Amino acid sequence: MSKAPYVPPQVWVNNAPSGGQFASINRPIAGPTHEKTLPVGEHPLQLYSLATPNGVKVTILLEELLALGHSDAEYDAWLIRIGEGDQFSSGFVQINPNSKIPALLDRSVQPPVRVFESGAILLYLAEKFGEFLPTDLAGRTETLNWLFWQMGAAPYLGGGFGHFYAYAPEKFEYPINRFTMEAKRQLDVLDRRLAESPYLAGDRYSIADIAVWPWYGQLVRNNVYSAAEFLSADQYTHLQRWAEEIANRPAVIRGQRVNRTWGDEASQVAERHQAEDLG
Repeated sequence: MSKAPYVPPQVWVNNAPSGGQFASINRPIAGPTHEKTLPVGEHPLQLYSLATPNGVKVTILLEELLALGHSDAEYDAWLIRIGEGDQFSSGFVQINPNSKIPALLDRSVQPPVRVFESGAILLYLAEKFGEFLPTDLAGRTETLNWLFWQMGAAPYLGGGFGHFYAYAPEKFEYPINRFTMEAKRQLDVLDRRLAESPYLAGDRYSIADIAVWPWYGQLVRNNVYSAAEFLSADQYTHLQRWAEEIANRPAVIRGQRVNRTWGDEASQVAERHQAEDLG
């Protein structure tokens, strides 16, 4: 016998567990759940994060900046265990009231500047150091087009496709089909663009590529949701070319290891406070 269709109540009340891998940290209110001061290291830039796709955007950019000789981009990367609710501490909420990683505190200026939302952090650092963001109007605008595209598109990939395909406690045909269609449409958008240009914003690697690669580049490399075969990722040949090229950049390899606590032990660097921590 099939289940009766769900009928939304007139007023929603949070009286049932949401289920799924991250159910324990889902709640309908904001603000801190406990008092805890965040640690502070010796460098001007203090990053509080985890090596999720959003988190590694920032560590990749910081490692790219250091590779270019920007010593002022040295940073302390502190581990925020989102599965344990570290993002709901009073100290973290002071930096990011939205309680999402990554969050950055720039102590090179007074008063210190807080930066939250991964795209905002990429833009802030690119402008601060004058790298990976063209200065001409057309190049800057095209870079920001793709940066903001990623910020708007990724929730459909993560909270939509990723949730229902990989994390939801039950598999349902409608949401999986709905978000698979959208994920494939997004992959096609990227593949068509990369057929025209080596990088998303043109001839030069930029924060647009750094923002998009941890989600979509890793998706077609089968490192996000283990869904490459399901999505027929091998058909996106231009996207595959771009994804592999970026994966081989030394700074990208280093940046992915920061705040990582799973997978191959050699890939894990729970916290990074100096270059030597990455070997």
